[in-house]
This record gives sequence, structure tokens and C-alpha cells, in this order.
Amino acid sequence: MIRSLTILGATGSIGRSTADVVLAHRDAFRVEAVVGGRDALALAQMAKRLGAKFAALSDEGGAATLRGALAGSGIESGAGRSAVIEAVDRPSDIVLAAISGTAGLEPTHASLKPGRRIALANKESLVCAGTAFMTDARRIGAEIMPVDSEHNALEHALAAGRNRDVEKAVITASGGPFRTWPREQIARASAKEASAHPVWSMGSKINIDSATLMNKGLELIEAHHLFDLEAERLDVLVHPEAIVHGLVQWGDGAVTAGLALPDMKVPIANALRNRERLFMDLPRLDLAAIGRLTFERADEARFPCLALAKAALRAGGSMPTILNAANEIAVEAYMADQIGFYAISEIVESVCSTFSGSGRVPATVAEALAIDGEARDMARRFIPAKHI
Repeated sequence: MIRSLTILGATGSIGRSTADVVLAHRDAFRVEAVVGGRDALALAQMAKRLGAKFAALSDEGGAATLRGALAGSGIESGAGRSAVIEAVDRPSDIVLAAISGTAGLEPTHASLKPGRRIALANKESLVCAGTAFMTDARRIGAEIMPVDSEHNALEHALAAGRNRDVEKAVITASGGPFRTWPREQIARASAKEASAHPVWSMGSKINIDSATLMNKGLELIEAHHLFDLEAERLDVLVHPEAIVHGLVQWGDGAVTAGLALPDMKVPIANALRNRERLFMDLPRLDLAAIGRLTFERADEARFPCLALAKAALRAGGSMPTILNAANEIAVEAYMADQIGFYAISEIVESVCSTFSGSGRVPATVAEALAIDGEARDMARRFIPAKHI
């Protein structure tokens, strides 16, 4: 059966990998719409490559450029918020939601339709508004499939038993570029050094989150909402080879794990088809050639962002929303060379400890975005005035 697909974040790394999967399986998918951010020419190229019917750019200023680049192709286009919403409202069976940051929350939430599958790569949908988002998904009847390699591995591992029998669900981390660095050296690290991820090719902000291990903390919060697992049953294990992406320890002592070479096309294909395996012409995992897999405990003293995220998950309420907002502002400041590496965790901790009303759970996406905005404003006040 051919499934129709809309891709949100089509020009990003996840969007490009999704295009590779779709083009390798033309008999399985047709693309209804593609959505991008500011790069009108890249979006037009992607739309033509995939044979999309509609292309939407979130930046209104790029409307003319997009329209000109698509002239004669027969592909409709639009720009601005209304065009993005039009894209998600168009008829499609699957929406690949890969717009990064809180900018992706509203269109991802608007994508929830009865019977539709959401291949979810937007963390903020669950970190900022997890309770509201998952409640709406269940009420509407939309299916949520995780795209992150870690959550996709857990999705498959958890199918081996019952939720109540799970003792611990563990996601892995490569450890980032500073895994073996002493704290004193990490403190002096530049944003360029922090962006040099040893395994994955991702956006700059996500690379920084991987260097601080905040990314793993956010993934724990996602796992809580995706799999209905309490904080006490979730953990992180450092695994430099990035072969084991997630594992489940069962109450009887058995362990089920998800293994694959680090290539995002594998979890993307799984999320699009939901266990209906697509043949992927990718290198095969050869454990004998690898020879050894290593694992370490995460060092929360050198990487305090992970500890802060775990604390936010335990606290619940709007604390994960606050944590994520403060982290985004702090990472922006670090990338702009306004603050040092450890100031990221210091700013996040300051905002989380002083934000009032953090005990209430955002009941709607709009409420979550309002709290997000307040937390961002507070975080900016903790950036040294001379740098603002």
C-alpha cells in the first residue's frame, strides 16, 4: 500500500535522511507536502526531488524566492504560519515531524489527526508539552512513533514484554566530544569544539546538547511520555561505539536490546512503516569485525546538565518546560561566545530554582508555550549584562 507523507523540517538532517528512504522506496510512499524554515532554494529543490504537491516555508520573506524556484514545476507553494498549517492539514497518512526547537511544537501538534501516524523527531512536543500532547494524541486517535534511534530501539525492545515487567529502560549516549576530557579542560572548550560530535551529523544546537549530555536528559523526558515509564525506571548509559541504542532490563533479569549501525535512515524507516520492515541498502552490523562494545556510567559531575534534566523529570509539573527553555537560551549564548561551557548548566539551574509556579502541568500546548516564553525571558536575565 502506498502511504502519503508530509515532511516537516524537510531540509534538515532528519528531513534529508527521510528523503533518501522515500526515494529508495517509491513504491511505498508519495510525498504530499514538504515544510522548511528559511532556505527557500533548498526547499524547492527537495520538493522537486520528492515530487511533492505543496511546499511551505515558515519564513514569509522567502515566499517570492520559493515561488520563483518552483515556477513551471506544478508544485504549489506558500510561506508563513498559515502556509505551514495548510501543509499539515493536507491529506496524508504520515507526518514526519522534524522541525527542531519549540518552533516545531505548534505544527507538530496541529498534525494530530484521527488515524494519522506521527513519526516524531521534534523533542519539544514531549519535553515542553508532553502531557498535553500525548493526551491529545490519544483523544484524537493519532499514532506516535519515535524517530530518535534511542526511542526507536526502546519501542522494539519493549515489545518483548509488558510495561509492568520493565525494571529499567536505558538509552545510550556516545559521550560526546568531551567524554574523556577532565573538567578543567571542558570548562575552556569552545563552541566549535563542542559541536564536533564523534558519531552523528546533526544541527549545531543538538551537537552542543550532546556535548553537555542535556540531549540525553531530554530523551529521558521523552521516554517517560512515550512509554509511560516513571523516572526511577529510566536511565542513561555511555556507549562510545553507538551500536546499542536502547535496552530494557526485565524483572526476571533478562535484557532486550536494540542494535544497529549509527544511521538515522534505520529508525526513520521503522517509524514510517511501524515494524513493517523496509529493505534498506545499508552496511550491515558485523559484531565480529567490531570486536568489542564498551559501556560506562555517565559522569554527572562533569556533565551536570544530565543531572538537572533528571531532576526536572522527577519534579514534573512544568519543570521540563522550564528546563528546556532555559537550556535553549543558554546554548544560544554559548554558541555566540557570550558564556563559557559550564555557564550553560549554571543558567539552567538558576532558572529552574527560581521560576515560580513550576508545579503546575501545562494543560495545553498554548499554556506550555506561554511558560516557555517566561522561562526564556528569565534565562536571558542570567546572561552577563556586558554580553547582551
